[in-house]
Amino acid sequence: MQRYFIPESNMSENQIKIDGEDVKHIYKVMRMTPGDHIICCSDDGRSAICRIEEVEPDFINAVPIEWLEEKKKLPVHVTIVQGMPKGDKLETVVQKGTELGADQFIPFKAERSVVKWDDQKSSKKVLRLRKIAKEAAEQSHRTTIPDIYEPYTISTLIELGKYYDHKLIAFEEEAKAGESARLVQTLHEANVNERFMIVFGPEGGLSENEVNRLKEAGFSSCGLGPRILRTETAAMYVLAVISYHFELMG
Repeated sequence: MQRYFIPESNMSENQIKIDGEDVKHIYKVMRMTPGDHIICCSDDGRSAICRIEEVEPDFINAVPIEWLEEKKKLPVHVTIVQGMPKGDKLETVVQKGTELGADQFIPFKAERSVVKWDDQKSSKKVLRLRKIAKEAAEQSHRTTIPDIYEPYTISTLIELGKYYDHKLIAFEEEAKAGESARLVQTLHEANVNERFMIVFGPEGGLSENEVNRLKEAGFSSCGLGPRILRTETAAMYVLAVISYHFELMG
């Protein structure tokens, strides 16, 4: 059943109004008509099976017929901090990371990031990433859409890190040295609903200066197995490990 995310202001217990791009998708792409069923999700994670009642060019009215109790979120909250990579790699991280359960994505202005965004470009990029996250959340049947932030500097990242329970750095030098225990140890020490922040470098990795500053702020560096992963693969690896530990082992 097709899933759509609806602003809280458009949802009530008895009526749901759908507007914007979703109208085009429901009406022209899916060719739905009154009587068809969809799933509508609110900003706060509620979801309901709804029956379409009225289809107009600019809006669709639907009626909730069954509110669902869905458990789709990871048991812990994960923020992916991605050193800004080249090309469309950040889009891949957001799309696949959304499918794997990340709650937030923060692009990071790393020292070795080749890509630079000015204010205008940044706004357009973030809007694009938010659209990708919404579509990936619908496809993977999530009940919430991850937050996508404007790019952070290392100083703003360290300040935000104060509010997290577990802070990790995926550092390839640790992998080269054979470190393989810290990620597993952190997961064993973590409790349900705790907050993880995990920092990944761009193509050239994180600099020693960045790693040292993060460590001084309470971050721990870890390896991700014996192989060196591409920047767009590393976050997927960690999210899969977290899902295995909290969702499959349980």
